[in-house]
Amino acid sequence: MSLPHAILTALLEKPSSGLELTRRFDRSIGYFWSASHQQIYRELGKLEAVGYIRALPAEQPTRGQKKSYEVLPAGRAELIRWTAASQDPKPLRDPLLLRLRAAAVVGTAGIEEDLRRHLDLHQRQLAEYEEIQQRDFPPGRQTPQDRLQHLILRAGIDLETFWTHWLTHALQEFGRLPAEDSASRGPTV
Repeated sequence: MSLPHAILTALLEKPSSGLELTRRFDRSIGYFWSASHQQIYRELGKLEAVGYIRALPAEQPTRGQKKSYEVLPAGRAELIRWTAASQDPKPLRDPLLLRLRAAAVVGTAGIEEDLRRHLDLHQRQLAEYEEIQQRDFPPGRQTPQDRLQHLILRAGIDLETFWTHWLTHALQEFGRLPAEDSASRGPTV
């Protein structure tokens, strides 16, 4: 149920069209809550149908003109309710970890290369987050909004730091594993 709330948040920050929301998701919200163009448009329709948002009146009605949306009082109330509600953390579900568990049973062919690829991806994401931090959060930006947004960015930095350290350690462990004898692992079907 978080995508509608992500959209309400984005629209409260700035009334936008679906296309503008998609771009904003790609640049900021999407770092921690991704959504496709189709998902955003589908949710906009649902939010409008329940009375949480409305399309802003167009200055000049033209066919195919993009609609911009704003949040209505009911939408703000829903976001306040959702923000204040308690929610348990979600358990980690990562296919890479499951694949490592499977590799312990069927053999490690190909997994070390993918660990290196994952390490590269996480290192690049960490560098991007650190660049955003330098650019967007210089010393002295201390408004409550700045502090909370920086806190979210710090979560991303800390998570990417964890993954780069863990993957580095995992690759070191792979270097200490004996050469794999695929026959001893049993049949791979």
